Amino acid sequence: MPKINVKKEDLTSYILIIAGSFIMAVGFVVFVSPLKLAPGGVYGIAIILHHHFDFPIGLSGICLDLPLLLVGTLTLGPKFGAKTLIGIISLSASISIMEYIYKYEPLINDPSTFFVQAVFGGVIIGAGLGIIFKTKATSGGTDIVATILKRYTHLSIGSALMIVDSVIVLVALIVFNDWTIPLYSWTVIYVSSTIADKIVKGFNPTQTVLIISDKYEEISRKIIDDMERGATLINAYGAFSGSEKKIIFTNISIREVASIRRYIRQIDPAAFVTVIDANEVIGDGFKSIHEKY
Repeated sequence: MPKINVKKEDLTSYILIIAGSFIMAVGFVVFVSPLKLAPGGVYGIAIILHHHFDFPIGLSGICLDLPLLLVGTLTLGPKFGAKTLIGIISLSASISIMEYIYKYEPLINDPSTFFVQAVFGGVIIGAGLGIIFKTKATSGGTDIVATILKRYTHLSIGSALMIVDSVIVLVALIVFNDWTIPLYSWTVIYVSSTIADKIVKGFNPTQTVLIISDKYEEISRKIIDDMERGATLINAYGAFSGSEKKIIFTNISIREVASIRRYIRQIDPAAFVTVIDANEVIGDGFKSIHEKY
């Protein structure tokens, strides 16, 4: 019998894709579908078909997803791969299982709580989607359409995806004739995309700090000795003053920004400080390069 070699990294990815798909299924079936929300994507269309024609959401989703995957492969090349195919199948299967278990009733049948339920649905869908994205796979769907639209227009991928999802939301408005549906649906889209982005990039906010000060030696020692962070001195030239300057470049946690700011204010009130959000910092003292690559 020939041996089938599966890399540990691939096995972990497949497990995460299945886990992320099941989490997304909970968000769609328990929180989003009972409110008749259509937060874009293939499963937004599937929810519309379910409530209008009583089609199963999971089955409708995969029937829409597989042709899109084929069109995307023919148009853009075979770049979606086995992971995306597993994502498509596992999400459809997970939603079908949840449909069998859960009976589409809102958790709390009170219109005043629908916004909160929509937010929770967005958080759960975003969490599952983020886990899938971490494996460098996708769950298929309208991101393929958006990618094709981007190729043949001047739109960015984000703008193309927003247009596609917004069209689906507006279709839900026409079908259900309820103005609250697009409002809640766009809430789900925003929350889920934000959470997915946070999971992919990490929840540990890091700040990049640039400091221009004549007391750069003292400030550098504070960062290195007391805060146990690295610092880099960059030679610069003042365009207005015409004098040579030193810029301190450092990455610190958001909790440490207040500390270094207080110290700078004490020793050099004339210092110029810029604090920038860093989406990701890879290196000693932060995320290992092996975690990302």
